[in-house]
Amino acid sequence: MEKYKFKTNINCSACKSAVTPFLDSETRIARWDVELESPGRILSIEGENIKGEEIINLIRSAGYSIEELK
Repeated sequence: MEKYKFKTNINCSACKSAVTPFLDSETRIARWDVELESPGRILSIEGENIKGEEIINLIRSAGYSIEELK
């Protein structure tokens, strides 16, 4: 299972709710969470056979900025 971390501008529970349908509809994502209290609003994702760029496109299509942490 791949693990990814991203810096985002998802900064409140309403924002988190807005991205939920995008992330939950992707069957290759097993788990995800956004650390709303962290300065970088870190999005953590665990999934199978999914690439970071695909996750970035999902979040951008929801209207949020995202940057993969290496």
